[in-house]
Amino acid sequence: MRLDFITDRYGKLRISELKVGDYVLEHAEDVIHQSLSEVAEQAEVSEPTVIRFCRALGFKGFQDFKIHLAQNVIPSVKSIHEAVSEGEQVPELVQKVFDSNVAAVRSTLGTLDFQAVERVVEELARAKRIVFHGFGGSAVVAMDAYHKFFRVGIPCNWYDDGHMALMAAAMMGPGDVFVAISHSGSSRDVVQAVEVAKAAGASTLAIVSYAKSPLSKVAGRVLRVASAETGYRFEPTASRIAQLCVIDVLAVGVSLLRRDEVIANLNRTRRAVARMRY
Repeated sequence: MRLDFITDRYGKLRISELKVGDYVLEHAEDVIHQSLSEVAEQAEVSEPTVIRFCRALGFKGFQDFKIHLAQNVIPSVKSIHEAVSEGEQVPELVQKVFDSNVAAVRSTLGTLDFQAVERVVEELARAKRIVFHGFGGSAVVAMDAYHKFFRVGIPCNWYDDGHMALMAAAMMGPGDVFVAISHSGSSRDVVQAVEVAKAAGASTLAIVSYAKSPLSKVAGRVLRVASAETGYRFEPTASRIAQLCVIDVLAVGVSLLRRDEVIANLNRTRRAVARMRY
């Protein structure tokens, strides 16, 4: 493990930043999986101190620092997928990828707060309009959510563009729900969109992998997806499958509460789509 990029600048750090440096040097592998809030809590410093520490080492921010740290701590192949190894044969590759996805779904099922799910379902069922937002790997989840809610007649939109999401959030109001989907919960654009939606009077929901993330702190309600994916990766795989399962739960739950309306709308949309098939 080479952490020269920390030790070489150790003497130039402020006292508070040294606490972060000491924690990282002792728990480097843990830090890779932790959020900004978790590192600050464990190092007993503020979140801005952790960011200053990262910038003092020459990084743009916390995520940039974690990527570099991971490159020095774990085998490079793990940045492709956390379960695979060099020279993986296809049968083992298939087994490991499937096992990771199944584990993420089972882990999420085991940690999901059912009471929180019930409250979210009730809120979505009452919503005048729902906006789903996510980008990168989470964008496809937001689009899937839109498809599921739209096809049963519930007014909704989805955005994978940060500016469009901000504009949509600004035009929301009481009775509307803004749903943000993010693996890391640290995407600045997503956090800002949630803040704008809240300021406009809308209810907000975050579907994230990290309970102690910037997005979790600003959202009115949080549903946590559990997976073993490392926190420095921007391309979640297993957690995306678990996110889709959460969306399915919400869509089915809302449909049950609006049963008569949903069944009528499903019949309409199915007849319309049937004309396109042989």
